[in-house]
Amino acid sequence: MNAWGYGSAVTEGKIPTWNIFGLEINKVGYQGQVLPVLFASWVLAKIEIFLRKRVIDSLQLLVVAPVALLVTGFLAFVLIGPVTFKIGNWITEGLVYVFDVVPVIGGLVYGAIYAPLVITGMHHTFLAIDLQLIGSTGTTFLWPIVALSNIAQGAAVFAMMLVAKDEKLKGLAGTSGISAWLGITEPAMFGVNLRYRYPFFAAITGTAIAGAFITLQGVKATSIGVGGIPAILSIVASNWVSFLIGMLIVIVFPFIVTYFIAKRRLSMPGSESNE
Repeated sequence: MNAWGYGSAVTEGKIPTWNIFGLEINKVGYQGQVLPVLFASWVLAKIEIFLRKRVIDSLQLLVVAPVALLVTGFLAFVLIGPVTFKIGNWITEGLVYVFDVVPVIGGLVYGAIYAPLVITGMHHTFLAIDLQLIGSTGTTFLWPIVALSNIAQGAAVFAMMLVAKDEKLKGLAGTSGISAWLGITEPAMFGVNLRYRYPFFAAITGTAIAGAFITLQGVKATSIGVGGIPAILSIVASNWVSFLIGMLIVIVFPFIVTYFIAKRRLSMPGSESNE
């Protein structure tokens, strides 16, 4: 199962398992996860190095790769995946605890770290929490902040589009901005915002401010769906005004900050290629 399937299974209390050598192992994949992949890759590299030093050259093609992959794959599902997945869940649970104790701080922190989590892929761990919250309470307070983060990244990249003189950068910024406002931020983040850094930081700052505001206002969503601008359709109708104010914050703040910084920096000769 991927993160979506796992979240649904947790809500229903039915997580399928394998029985391997007497061990009950959850049938959970780690798509979009960074910790399981990093540790599994490290183990794979170590096993490959170990085998290459001990297997004769004539047998390396037949032995090294198959054995390394088989052992690493087994360890990934039996040990590496479950342990690192649990660590990711602890991070998630810690943030939810902050939301429960000091909601404003929770909204501020989640707004600030969501985009960095997207970079690592760890944002998928929060899908299970969203689904659990919806299953138990009928709403989730995390999804509205996700939507605002999408919009903020789009606003920052649109500012870059207006200021940039390079046609390739303009085109990339324009198309990735539309994508971000429809819920897919990776093109904007990796293609433009992280490259220049200040648009990315402007976006996460705006999201943190808006996250604190809408959390204070008790904005919640009844479902998780398309992020960005269309996400308002998932928001509880009585929270629409507060969510629209949050949208205004993540459009205006990142756009203005990025625009004026870019105006100064991109005016320097060669700055668009040297950032």
